[in-house]
Amino acid sequence: MKKITFTFALIAAAMLVSGCNNAQKNTETTEEQTDSTETVAVKESAPSGSIVYFNLDRVLEEYDMANDLRSEVEAKVNAIQKDVDRRQKNLENAAKDFENKYNKGLMTSATIASQQKKLQQQQLNFQQFAQEKQQEIMEEQQVMMNKLADAIKTYVENYNEEKQYALILSNQASVPVITGDPTLDITDEIIAGLNAEYVEAKKSNAE
Repeated sequence: MKKITFTFALIAAAMLVSGCNNAQKNTETTEEQTDSTETVAVKESAPSGSIVYFNLDRVLEEYDMANDLRSEVEAKVNAIQKDVDRRQKNLENAAKDFENKYNKGLMTSATIASQQKKLQQQQLNFQQFAQEKQQEIMEEQQVMMNKLADAIKTYVENYNEEKQYALILSNQASVPVITGDPTLDITDEIIAGLNAEYVEAKKSNAE
């Protein structure tokens, strides 16, 4: 009897840690950061009519809605897995009990036949139950991905009503944009916009 398993990839978080040994280095670092900030601030979006792209892997990692949905589905899957494990354990214990009594000659032939038939039915019931739960897990995952795909697609469509890009591409590790002008990468804008929209939606639902 196979156990149902369902795992999620853990999203790693990177932290930038910096330190200075004296006041002069602190001042220099601050000046460098200011220059960097100014550079980012003056960076302009690609002009209307451009072909731009965003990294879908990053969006799915950094989109708050994606993380919340993954946590919800993972909790449901863990609950399902515990139920399956419990039922499997009960079936294994019943089989061991039958085997123990059989080896000790504690059952009549009629009882043995009856118990064997009962165990076989219990095993069939468990297999059906496990298959149903596996299907339930797959549906939970599919619904999660549908929700994310719909949210991202809807946001990008609304986003482009203002930007008026000729084409917006999405790329993943399996189908990457081999090379491209960094000014055409709108991943940061998409992530920031999606998260801002999600925060507002959560606030509205909480009210």
